[in-house]
Amino acid sequence: MSSKRPLEGIRVCDFSWVGAGPSTTRLLAEFGADVIRLESKSRLDLLRLIGPYKDGIPGIERSGYFSNRNPNKRSIDINMKSPQARDLVVKLIQESDIVINNFTMGVMEKWNLGYEDCKAIKSNIIYVTMPTQGSTGPHKNYMGFGITMNALVGVHYLTGYPDKVPFGMGTNYPDHVPNPVHTGVAIAAALYHRRKTGQGQYIDVSQTEAALAVLPTAIMDYAANGKVQDRMGNRNLNVAPHGVYATKGVRRWIAIAVYNQSEWEAFLNEMGNPEWAKSEKFSSMTNRLANQDELDQLIEEWTRKHEAYLLMDRLAKVGVRAGVLQNSKDLLEDPNLNERGFWAYLNHKEMRRNAYNVSPAHLSKTPAELYSPAPLLGEHTDQVLKEVLGLSEAEIAKLRADNVIG
Repeated sequence: MSSKRPLEGIRVCDFSWVGAGPSTTRLLAEFGADVIRLESKSRLDLLRLIGPYKDGIPGIERSGYFSNRNPNKRSIDINMKSPQARDLVVKLIQESDIVINNFTMGVMEKWNLGYEDCKAIKSNIIYVTMPTQGSTGPHKNYMGFGITMNALVGVHYLTGYPDKVPFGMGTNYPDHVPNPVHTGVAIAAALYHRRKTGQGQYIDVSQTEAALAVLPTAIMDYAANGKVQDRMGNRNLNVAPHGVYATKGVRRWIAIAVYNQSEWEAFLNEMGNPEWAKSEKFSSMTNRLANQDELDQLIEEWTRKHEAYLLMDRLAKVGVRAGVLQNSKDLLEDPNLNERGFWAYLNHKEMRRNAYNVSPAHLSKTPAELYSPAPLLGEHTDQVLKEVLGLSEAEIAKLRADNVIG
């Protein structure tokens, strides 16, 4: 573990669970923050109950999904239904720099741990809340997960084919990309502000707004032109060919996008300059956009004769954008990802050797690191109570006997 960790000394009191919150605190943990997850056996993080499970065996310590979201963190098992639990949390907040949750509005307030409460506990605390649609407005109390946010911000409407019902992305996109990235940047800005002024602050992240902020094209099209964009499959408003084409083998495809006339000519050269390409229908981008059905069919007749990876390399070498549609096996074996050290293998206490993706941001002076697998539920309860809160073994035993901690 490197000593050059930019967030070393920053402690996070982490109430977040499931997706967007743990993805955010993972970013902090990778850069050195001490992230302490507050969990409870009486109300398990839903991700502990969701596969894929190691070796196909279900168990709260065997979820690959949970594991990926939570390396480098410590976990304490605390029963927030106990009146004494809040006393422990108050002590933890006094020793922390950030409090974060992604609950529905009102949950933290029910425990008297809203922003004003936490500010009274520690005046310069940075308090982060990530409700589905923000902490104000008529929908502030609405619950939601990735699939509902995908729907609300228009991702579902735009995903699929024009003649089919919307079918979504197959992943909770807001949880993985816009929500943790926007929240992480906001936290970094708040830490910088606190270093300059000594002041903490309240960070209110609407998860739907974070997702919508990275999907501007359809909104701008309506604002400028009064046009509601529809589903386009793999196509693009301005580029043709732009699609996914079958190649040799079972369930193997390649994505190809040709953005200008010089790329089109290079693509045709690789195809052997077929006779059909001489037609006026394909002579310009405008004409190719108008004749995409026929164009895609003709291209696929050619791609079917080729192996996907060999074809990708051929096209890339002549400046044509192309990429094999890789599955999870392909990704773990990808030579470029492995050369760059994107995959790390950590020895989890129950799952043993387990794969984690490392940070895609490579900082030369203060690199992100993975040094610890996801924690078992309550694995660090005693350690945190002793080291951070200064409790004795007798005090810890009494709290356990009183069902305050697990």
